[in-house]
Amino acid sequence: MARMPLHLTKVAFGCDSLDHLRERLASRAPGPVQHPTRYLPKRHEEMVGGSLFWILKHQLVARSPILGFGEAEGGRALILLAPEAIPVQARPKRAHQGWRYLEDKDAPVDLESALGGVAELPPELAGKLAGMGLL
Repeated sequence: MARMPLHLTKVAFGCDSLDHLRERLASRAPGPVQHPTRYLPKRHEEMVGGSLFWILKHQLVARSPILGFGEAEGGRALILLAPEAIPVQARPKRAHQGWRYLEDKDAPVDLESALGGVAELPPELAGKLAGMGLL
């Protein structure tokens, strides 16, 4: 039986829109985005192949695939991400400091594979509709 990946959630601090997050990730390309964190997640081996789900305005709105982990100066860790923000079916999520684990069964699906026509909606509108339970 195939192992289901484990994911992380994190606030996209300083980003006010999905476009802003995409610009920030693209500015760090080519190659993996090196996202520093204080501690290496204890379950990091389960996360390669998973995603970091971004929280914007109290909504999970996008994900960046986790490519691996590395070491940074001062004993810090790096989360190596694909330089893309894939829109997901928005789901309410409280803001938090640092990152939190997210089981695969609880992860939102990509917007492309969600209900037909939803992918054309602006992420903010999709987030509001999801928050009202309409998506």
